[in-house]
Amino acid sequence: MKVLLDLQYLNAATTGIKTYMLELAKAARDYPNPEIEWVFTHDPEKQSEDKTFKNLNSKIQRLNYHLDYFRWKEFQLPDLVKKHQPDVLICLDFVSPATALPCRRLTVFHDAFFWQMPKNYPAWWRKYFLSLIKKGIKETTSIITTTNHSKAALEKHLALPNKIEVVYQVPKTLNQEVKEGFLKESNLEQGKYFLHIGTFDKRKNLALLVEAFDEFLKKTNSEFKLVLAGGSGQSVQMNSLPLVKNLVKKLGLEEKVVLPGYVSDLEVNTLYDGAFAYVFPSENEGFGIPIVEAMRAGIPVIHSDQPALVEVSGGAGIVCKTGDSGDLAEKMVLLSRENTLRGLLIQKGLQRAEDFSPKKFIEAFHRIILDIQN
Repeated sequence: MKVLLDLQYLNAATTGIKTYMLELAKAARDYPNPEIEWVFTHDPEKQSEDKTFKNLNSKIQRLNYHLDYFRWKEFQLPDLVKKHQPDVLICLDFVSPATALPCRRLTVFHDAFFWQMPKNYPAWWRKYFLSLIKKGIKETTSIITTTNHSKAALEKHLALPNKIEVVYQVPKTLNQEVKEGFLKESNLEQGKYFLHIGTFDKRKNLALLVEAFDEFLKKTNSEFKLVLAGGSGQSVQMNSLPLVKNLVKKLGLEEKVVLPGYVSDLEVNTLYDGAFAYVFPSENEGFGIPIVEAMRAGIPVIHSDQPALVEVSGGAGIVCKTGDSGDLAEKMVLLSRENTLRGLLIQKGLQRAEDFSPKKFIEAFHRIILDIQN
């Protein structure tokens, strides 16, 4: 069984999809199946390091990217299918070629945000991208998504007969090294800060987290800090960074809320290693990679009752009401006062993190690929 894996989008991906693509390619190499031959469209490491279409600032740059993406999906990728003659084509970024192909398709839909939150995207771009998605779904297309919650949402919005499979993804493979002096440089103490890592998208509810943290400080009179690491949201509509900065200033939390921007893998390790707890108040997620990363690092997690996060944490986190800053603050206070609870959550989290391994990730793909053959 020959499988062609489309890795072109790595030249633009910056967040969860990038991790998904890199980890799948790595797992395919590390855990080979004798019945499957993998063919990569690109070298994953080199393609991910290509900065040609990252951090696009002008309309011309964005237009050039969309033209390049369209050319790839509708012309170059079909040519590679003709060249390699795979049994299966896997596209990891929602979009498969619109043209007919002599092979089966597996297309990964990471979430249903395009349908659930239309206001978060420019109207013209959303219409265009959804048309690409729909034209790439054929009778021979099977869809893979990240959680049962995402599957239910996709079944509702797509309303197609295509089979939808759930495959739990894995976090980025990181070593255990830390950056000496990074916490001190950031005016942070070991075990004395709450942590969130990710882009400042509005759906992440980071302004609400700042409000909850302010309430937490008033209730505990503690020396804790809040670290919000990550860059701006992916569009003007989605970006909440200006709102968060203004709120921090309004509440007088400039010395308590740390905004380090994008952080390197080494700095991510360091932040996880030193955190008291990870807080994830998002109102909508397809999966929630940071939950697994935090649990794997041995720190407890507080997360919203958003279904995908509840599914991923599997009872190993503290659940708060989505959109309720008061309830989130109470859960932060509870965790800060209950050492026994914190220890229990750490143990549960370490056990839950074992369910999200690279081997299990690729074996799920192996099963689906070989089922297609049958």
